[in-house]
Amino acid sequence: MLTSKKWLSQYLDLSDITPEVLADKLTTAGNEVEGLEKMAQGSNLIIGKVLECVDHPDSDHLHVCKVDLGDKVDTIVCGAPNVAAGQKVIVALPGAKLPGGEIKNGVIRGIESNGMICSLLELGVDAKQLSEESKNGIEVLGDDAVVGDRDPLHYLGLDDTLLDVGLTPNRNDCLASWALAKEVGAILHRDVQLPECEGAANIGVPTKLKVSSETSKCPIFLGKVIGSVTIKPSPKWMQELLHAAGVKSINNVVDISNFVMLETGQPTHFYDAAKMHQEIIVKDGFDTTYTALDGVDYKIEPEDIMITTQGNPVGIAGIMGGDDSKIDEQTKGIIIEVATFNYVQVRNTARRLNITSDAAVRNAKEIEPMAVYKAMDRCVQLLIEYADASLIEETAQYGTNNYVPAEFTVNTDSINHLLGTDFSEDEIMTELKWLDLKPEKAGNDIKVSIPSYRTDLKIEADIAEEVIRLIGYDRLPSTLPTMSMTVGALDNRQAMRRRIRSMYVNMGLNETETYTLVSQKHLDHAILPITPAVELASPMSEDRKYIRSSILPSMLDAAAYNNNRSIKDLAFFEISNVYAKDVVEERLALVMNGLMHKSRWQKMSVPADFYTIKGLIETMLSQLGYEGSRVSIKENKLDTTHFHPYRSACIYIGKELFGIFGQIHPQMAKDFDVPKELVMFEGKLDVLLNNKPSKVKYTPISKYPAVTRDLAFVVKEDVKVADIVEAIRKCGRQIIKGIEVFDVYTGEHVEKGFKSIALSINFQSDEKTLTDGEINSVHEKILAALKAELDAILRG
Repeated sequence: MLTSKKWLSQYLDLSDITPEVLADKLTTAGNEVEGLEKMAQGSNLIIGKVLECVDHPDSDHLHVCKVDLGDKVDTIVCGAPNVAAGQKVIVALPGAKLPGGEIKNGVIRGIESNGMICSLLELGVDAKQLSEESKNGIEVLGDDAVVGDRDPLHYLGLDDTLLDVGLTPNRNDCLASWALAKEVGAILHRDVQLPECEGAANIGVPTKLKVSSETSKCPIFLGKVIGSVTIKPSPKWMQELLHAAGVKSINNVVDISNFVMLETGQPTHFYDAAKMHQEIIVKDGFDTTYTALDGVDYKIEPEDIMITTQGNPVGIAGIMGGDDSKIDEQTKGIIIEVATFNYVQVRNTARRLNITSDAAVRNAKEIEPMAVYKAMDRCVQLLIEYADASLIEETAQYGTNNYVPAEFTVNTDSINHLLGTDFSEDEIMTELKWLDLKPEKAGNDIKVSIPSYRTDLKIEADIAEEVIRLIGYDRLPSTLPTMSMTVGALDNRQAMRRRIRSMYVNMGLNETETYTLVSQKHLDHAILPITPAVELASPMSEDRKYIRSSILPSMLDAAAYNNNRSIKDLAFFEISNVYAKDVVEERLALVMNGLMHKSRWQKMSVPADFYTIKGLIETMLSQLGYEGSRVSIKENKLDTTHFHPYRSACIYIGKELFGIFGQIHPQMAKDFDVPKELVMFEGKLDVLLNNKPSKVKYTPISKYPAVTRDLAFVVKEDVKVADIVEAIRKCGRQIIKGIEVFDVYTGEHVEKGFKSIALSINFQSDEKTLTDGEINSVHEKILAALKAELDAILRG
C-alpha cells in the first residue's frame, strides 16, 4: 500500500511528526513500513526566471542563460533543448545536493556557470509519473510561481514523503486511505476528520437506468446517471495526491474515480453515458475475446464476471473497463458503477489475465460492506464540486448487503489472560475508543460495536490483539518459560534421514532443495503420485499452483538447469515430503547423469547408469539393515510412462513397493529438456520405517582359502538372472560366499530364443579348508537344480 504523509495529513494533524517517526509508529503497531522515499530531493533550490537565452558560442547544443534569482542575476549554462527566455524555472544553486551529486560553480567551454536549471528527473521524481516533455527537458513552472521562492518543491507539491506500507492479509481495510488514517489516529491518539459526504448521492430525478445481475458473483450493484459533466484538469491538490499514490492524472472525471477508490478502498468505474444503454446487467458464461481499457485483447472464460449492456460486454467486472465506453474529452455525461463482486473469482480472473490494476488488487480482497455507499456518496460530492455535475438522476440499485453492525462483549480479565498482561479496564477502554469501537461498560464486561471497515474483528482474541499492539508489546512482562528437562535424542525418522544424507554425501552426491509448489505439468508427471492433489486457493502464479505429490519432476528442472549450463555430470539426491489432501509422505529421490566418478590420471570412470543407481540404492538399504531376501528387484510394469520400459525396475521391501528406478523415458526427457541417458529413482521412506530393519551383523574374515569356479549356462531368454543366482545360493548357503555374473551372450553358437549366462561362484568355509569332494558335491547340486527349475543346460 503506497501512501504519503501529505495524504494522511488531509485527515489528521501530523505537523509535529516526521515521516521516520510515523513509519516507526506504524511498524510497531503491526503495519510494517517497508520503505520511505521522498517524492523529490534537493537542497539549496530556488525559483528563477530566464531573462535571456542565447546559444553557446562553442557548442551546438548548450545555451547561455541570464537568470533572475530574486536578489541577483546569474549566468547559468544549460543544455536542455526546451530552455527559453521568459520561463520560470527551478535553479539548483552552488552547494545544492541533488540525487546525482553536489552542484558547484564551474566553467563550461570557457563560460562561467553558477548553478543548474533542473528537470524533475534530476530532482529524483519517478519517471513513470512524468510526461515525455518533462523527461526530455527542464521543468517550466506556471506564471504564479514566485521568483526567489526558496521552496520550489512545495510549489510543485513534491515536498512529500511516500510510505510503502506492507499490510498483513487481515488488514485489507488499510488499502483505503480513510481507514489507514483511522489506524494512524488510533496509534497516535489523535482525532481524525474524514470528509463529510454521507447522503450526497441521495439526490436526483427519477431514472430510466436499470441495473441487475444474472450471477450470484455480484450481490450488489449501484448505478447512477450524471447527465452533464465538464471535462477539465483536476485541481492541483488532487493531482499531487494521486501522484503521491503512483496514479497518473488524466482529467478531473477519471481522477475522481481513482481518488475515491484510494480514499474508500472501493473501486468505481465511470462510463461515457453516450456510449452506453439504459440497462446494465452483470453476467458470466462468456467465451470470447475482449478489448479492455489498456487496449489489450483478453481471452474471457465462462467463469469470468462481465459488465454488459444490450448483451455486449463493456467491462471485466472488478478489474478493468472497456475501451469502447471510456471517458474522453468529448464526454458530456457519465454513468457511475459501484458494485461488490466475488473476490475469489476476481482474483482468479486477474491472475489468469495477468492484470494488476489498482481496482483488481482491491476487488481481489474482501471489501467492507458499506464501501459501495461511501464511494457513491463521495463520487457525487466531488463531481458536483470539481466537474460541474448536473442533470443528476436517482441511484439505481440491485441487491442489498443486509449489513448489521457486529456487536459483542469482551472481558478485561479474559484479555489480560490471553495476553499475559495486567492492563486496567480504563487502559483497555481508552484504546478501544481510539479504535472507534464505541466501548460501553456492561457489568464486568465491555460491549464493543465494530465499524464496517474492520471486518477482521470477530472475536475477543481479535480485540486483545488490537489492545496489545496499540498499548505496545514492550508492556508484555518478561518471564522465563517453565519446561521439564528432557534428554535430547533423534527419533527413528530423524536418525534415518540423517544417515541417508551422510551416506550419499560421502558417496559424492549433492543434495538439492527444490520448490514444494509446482505447476500442473509437474503434477501430471508425478512419480508414484498420491491423490487428490492440494490446490492453493491463492497461488502466486500458475507455475506455483499445487503442492507437489512427487519430488522427481522438480529435480529434473534442477538437472535441466545444470545441463543447459554445460554441467553434464550430475549426481543429486533429495529428501522431502510430498502431499495430498490428508496425506503426507516422506520421499527420497536420486537423479544422475554423465559420470559419477572419473580420474583421467588413472584412466578410470564410473558411469551414472542403471547399475550405478541400483548399487547406490542397495548400498543404502544394506547399511540401514535391509538386504538379502528382504529386498527384491522386479521388472517395472507400474510406470513405463516416465521410466524407460526396458531399462527400469521396481524395488520391494518384502512385499511392499519401496520405489522405482532406472533410465528416464525418452519422451519425459524431451518434456523436461534433460539427456535421455539420465537415470532416476524415487522411493517411499515410510516403507522403511514401517518395516523393522535387521541388525547389521559383523563376522570375522575367514582365514581359510577360497575356490572360484566359472560356469556358463544356456537358458531361455525370458529366464531372469536373479532366479539363477537364487537357485545356486540355495544349493550351498554355508559355503557359497559370492556369485557374480560376468557375461550375458546371445548370437552365434547360441540357439535363437536362448541366451548364455556366465557366472563366477566363490566357495569358502569359515571353519575349514574345503576339499574337492565337498565343492564337487555342491557343484553337482547346482547343475541339477538349474536343470530342474530353469531348464538350464551347462554350456561346453
